Amino acid sequence: MAGLRANSGPSAVPAGGWATRWAVGLAGHGIVLAVAAAYANSWAAPFVFDDLLGIVQNPTIRHLDRLGDVLSPPWFASGAAGRPLVNLSLAVNYALGGYDVKGYHVMNTLIHAVAALALLGVIRRTLLRPPLRVRYGAAALPLALAITLLWALHPLLTEAVTCVIYRSESLTGMLYLLTVYGFIRSVESPHPRRWRIFIVATCLLGMAAKETMVSAPVMLLLYDRTFVAGSFRAAWRERWKLYVALAATWLLLAWLVAGSYNRGGAASDDPAASAWLYALTQCRGILLYLRLALWPSPLVVDYGMTIAHRLAEVWWQAAILVALVAGTCWALVRRPPLGFVGFWFFAILAPSSSIVPIITQTLAEKRMYLSLATVVVLAVLAGYRWLGRRVMPLCVGLAIVAGWWTARRNEDYSSAMHLWALTVAEVPDNPRAQTTLGCLLAMEGRNAEAVPYLEEAVRLKPDYPDAQNNLGNVLFRQSRPTEALPHLEEAVRLRPTYFEAHFVLAGVLAQLGRNAEALAHLGTAVQLRPDSGEARQMLAETLARMGREAEAVDHYQRALRLQPGNPALEFGLGNVLSRLGRMDDAQAHFAAAVRLNPGSIPARFNLGYALFALRRFSEAAEQYAEVVRLRPDFAEAHNNLGNALLQLGRLDEARAQYEETLRLKPDFAEARDNLDRLELLRERGR
Repeated sequence: MAGLRANSGPSAVPAGGWATRWAVGLAGHGIVLAVAAAYANSWAAPFVFDDLLGIVQNPTIRHLDRLGDVLSPPWFASGAAGRPLVNLSLAVNYALGGYDVKGYHVMNTLIHAVAALALLGVIRRTLLRPPLRVRYGAAALPLALAITLLWALHPLLTEAVTCVIYRSESLTGMLYLLTVYGFIRSVESPHPRRWRIFIVATCLLGMAAKETMVSAPVMLLLYDRTFVAGSFRAAWRERWKLYVALAATWLLLAWLVAGSYNRGGAASDDPAASAWLYALTQCRGILLYLRLALWPSPLVVDYGMTIAHRLAEVWWQAAILVALVAGTCWALVRRPPLGFVGFWFFAILAPSSSIVPIITQTLAEKRMYLSLATVVVLAVLAGYRWLGRRVMPLCVGLAIVAGWWTARRNEDYSSAMHLWALTVAEVPDNPRAQTTLGCLLAMEGRNAEAVPYLEEAVRLKPDYPDAQNNLGNVLFRQSRPTEALPHLEEAVRLRPTYFEAHFVLAGVLAQLGRNAEALAHLGTAVQLRPDSGEARQMLAETLARMGREAEAVDHYQRALRLQPGNPALEFGLGNVLSRLGRMDDAQAHFAAAVRLNPGSIPARFNLGYALFALRRFSEAAEQYAEVVRLRPDFAEAHNNLGNALLQLGRLDEARAQYEETLRLKPDFAEARDNLDRLELLRERGR
C-alpha cells in the first residue's frame, strides 16, 4: 500500500445521488441534535477556572468596536492570550449578552457541533478513498456516523466544551477538521481553486486560535501521500503551491507565540520543570488520556502542576509510549492508513504534551479533543472488521451511554463550589484545587472553613504565591493581620509583580499602623495596575492618614476618574480638601457623596460642617437635622445642629438641641459651654 497511487480527480469518490445526500443530511441533523441534547444542561453553568481570567477580568472583550484591542488580548487572559480569534469570539459573545453565561455556552456547543459535522465529512470521504474503499466503502456513512457520535458525545470532551475559555481547543479542532475536509473536497472537485482558498483560510484562522494547528500543513501532506497521491513526491509535485501557502501560515503562529508572554506564564523556563522532566510527566499523562478514552472516570478539571522527577516514576508508561511511537513509525512505512491515524494522535498532542513545559497545567483532559477521534476510529473500525454491521447497534448503544455520561458530567459544572470540591476529592495533593476551593468558601463568607484548605495548599507547595496570598487575605478578613502578614510578604517575594498581594499587604500594614510600608506597596500596586481605582483609593487614604493631604487630593481625583459615582471617594476627597481649608470644593464633594448615598450619616455630617464653615447656616441646619433624624443618639450632631440654629436666631430650638446633647453625653463640655453662652445671650436680650 506504500506505493499506491490514487486518482485525485472527481471520480475518486462516488458522487452519490439524492438518496446519499438525503442520508448524509439526516445524519448531520442527528449529530447536531445529539450534541445539543448532551450539552443543553451546561448552558447555565457559571464561569469557572480560567474563565475568570480569560473572560471576566479580560477588558479587551468589552469593546468589539476596538478591533485592535480585541485582537491583542492581555498576557494574563489565560486561554485567550496570544489567541486573537478566541478573544474575538468572546468579544462577540460579550457584545450580544454581556456576561450572561448562556450565550457563551451555546456558542461553545455550536462550535463543537460544527466540528462534529466536519469530522463526519472527513471520515466518510476518507473511507471512500481507494486505500479503504474496498473494505469500508459500502458502510462509509454508517461507520462515519458511529465514529462521529461516539466522539462528539464522549465525556472526555466536556472540559473542552463546557469550560467556556477552553473553546480554544474546540475552535481550533473545528478549524483543523474543516481544513482537512476542505483538502479532501479540493482533490475531488473539478474546480479545486476555491477549496484551496478555503483550506488556507481555515488553516490561518486555526493558527490564530491555538498552537495545536501547527501540525495541520504536515498532516495534509501526509493525508495526500496516504489517501490521494500515493507518495510524498507525487503529492508535492501536484500541489506544491498549496503546501507553500499552508506553510506560510506558520509565520502568523510564530508571531503570535513570540508576542504572547509565554501564554500568560503557562510555558516555563524553571529548571524544576525542564523539558526532560516535563516529557517524563507526559508519559504518565498520555497513558492517562488513553485510559480515560476507554473509561472516562474519574474526570478532573485540574490535575495540578505535578512533575515527574525520575524515569523510574513513569518507566512502564514510558515503555508503552515508546512502543506506540515505534508502532506508528513502522505503520507509516508499511501500513500508511494506520500510520496516519497514529501520527494524527501524536502530532496533535505534541504542542502541549511533549517537551515544551506548560507548567500551569502539566496534564489536561481538554488536550484530547482532536486526538480522541483516532482512538474512536480504531475502535469502531476494529469492531466492524470483527462484527460487520452488527457493530452499528453496539455503537448506537454506546453513543447513548456516552451522551448520558456527558450530561451527567456537565452537572458537575453547575456550581464552581461543587466542581472544585470534586476536584479536591479526586486530587487532594493539588494545591491549586485546594486554594481555589478555599477562595470560593471565603467569597461566601465562610472564612473559617476556607482556612484549612488554604493552609493545606501552602503546605503542599510553599512556593505557590497564589496560595500564600489567598491565605493571607482570608486571615486578614478574620481580623488576624499579624498572622496574615508573613503569607502576604512571601507572596510578593515569590512574585514581585503580584498586584493583588501588594494591595492586600498594604491593607494589613496600614491596619498595623505601618503606613510608610503600606505606602510603598501601594505605589507598586499602582505601577502594576494604573487603572485600578481601588488601589488609587487606598493610596489616597493612606496619604491622608499620614498628613500628606496635597498628594492625597491628586490620587483621590485620579481614583474618581476611574470610579465615577463612588460615594466613598467623594467623601474622602471632601475630607482632605476640608483639612486643606478648601471648603467650597469640600462641600461640593460632600454633597456628591450625599447625593450618591443619601443614608450616609458621615457624609451628611461633614457636609453640614462645610456649609457651616461657609456661613450657609440654613443649609447646614438641614443636613444636621437629617443626621439626627437618621441617628437620634448622635450627640455631636445635636450639638452642631444647635450651633446652626443659634446662628439663625432660633434660640429655643438651639437650646433644645444642646439639652439633648447633654442628655446623651453629660460630659460633653462644648455643649455645656454652648448652652451657657445661649443663656448669656438670653440674659443680654432681656
